[in-house]
Amino acid sequence: MLSQIEGFEWDNGNINKNWKKHRVSHTECEEVFFNEPLVIGIDEKHSEAENRLYLLGRTDNGRLLFVVFTTRKEKIRVISARDMNKKERNVYYEQIEKNTENQKRG
Repeated sequence: MLSQIEGFEWDNGNINKNWKKHRVSHTECEEVFFNEPLVIGIDEKHSEAENRLYLLGRTDNGRLLFVVFTTRKEKIRVISARDMNKKERNVYYEQIEKNTENQKRG
């Protein structure tokens, strides 16, 4: 899915929203999409009007973020971004461990 993305969609409504609420810059939001490992899932609870996804990822400085986003045409529109909570960090690290084990086997 992310292989078809050509960029990000930012406007006055969303470029500074996450900074004001959670001190997450739009640059950090973008970084997590390019740093591995990534954990991506469907945000079923909030996908009524449009399909929303969540991403657990790491910024270039190692900050662990939870990002909710949608795709519009070939662009990612970030809806919300904040630091991962304890449960999300556990899921993220479990996924890293699982992927590492699978790579060792394969």
